[in-house]
Amino acid sequence: MSSRHTTTIAGSLLTASFSAVMILSFTAVADDQGPGSSKGGKVIDEAPAGVKLTTLLPGKISVDNSTRKTAITATVKNEGTKGSGDIRLLVVGFDGLQVKGVKGCSAIAEKDLPKGSNSGFSCAVGNLAAGKSKSYAVDATFDLSKTGKICLPVQTSDGKKTYWQQGPVPFGTTNPSPNAPATPLLLGTDNKPVAPGGDQLPKTGLGSEALPLGAAGAALISAGAAGLWWAQRRPRGRQQA
Repeated sequence: MSSRHTTTIAGSLLTASFSAVMILSFTAVADDQGPGSSKGGKVIDEAPAGVKLTTLLPGKISVDNSTRKTAITATVKNEGTKGSGDIRLLVVGFDGLQVKGVKGCSAIAEKDLPKGSNSGFSCAVGNLAAGKSKSYAVDATFDLSKTGKICLPVQTSDGKKTYWQQGPVPFGTTNPSPNAPATPLLLGTDNKPVAPGGDQLPKTGLGSEALPLGAAGAALISAGAAGLWWAQRRPRGRQQA
């Protein structure tokens, strides 16, 4: 085989290999959030007859490793047979996940945020008709050196009742990819931090031995505590044990 022919073959192989890498890289950062999931959701206060409210979060998100930015779609849905009445959706971030903005919604004042959260927005949904849903575009950042969780409560417009609450539910990965353009995270997965000595999760959030079951994050998903982190803001007679 001539040296020229050998060089041509080697060049072709290199080109094919480079093309494959480019295709794989593009696929890895594609913004495909997959089907919505109500994982980590539960009924808190009983809704009016004929009203069945739930929320949906994407099954996966992608975090830009250079900017830490990510996008999340939050959806509230009425699966009942009657209109919901005037309701609102809250979008709240915990630990490494910080909510920077929700299109069409207002930021929750720092003094009104639930204990343990770092950010939150309130979305005035209004009356959601039977069988209808409404989605909100959420801009957020995710610090991959930490765990990160999000919470979606659906409340009456005055906040006195919480008909449904999803979370705080984690996004994360057990296979960090710090050298890739982006890191894909899955809903319902505790994050394995991308950091030196990242074999252990930081002592925050779910799974931490440093936090008792009744601590801020765990209390929100505890059936015994009913997950009502707005309870302390209610009249004393409405607080739950």
